[in-house]
Amino acid sequence: MQAPWSKPVLLALEEPGKYETIATTQAASWVMIEDWPIEDGPALDRALLICADVIKGKRTGEEARKAFIEAAIEAGIEIQT
Repeated sequence: MQAPWSKPVLLALEEPGKYETIATTQAASWVMIEDWPIEDGPALDRALLICADVIKGKRTGEEARKAFIEAAIEAGIEIQT
């Protein structure tokens, strides 16, 4: 089980202003695989790889959080950090 991130990321996936809270690497991975508005992109690919490394214990949750934010920006998703 992964420790929660130091600060959750809020993102509006379904509609502007309707935020979903992502607070763990596992939740971030799941949302990028299941609900992401784009299928492909360099920041998305990088974030998925970093999340996989965190789950394997090779990287920190903070690295995953930063990569997740970059992927959200790339996808044009409204976020609050």
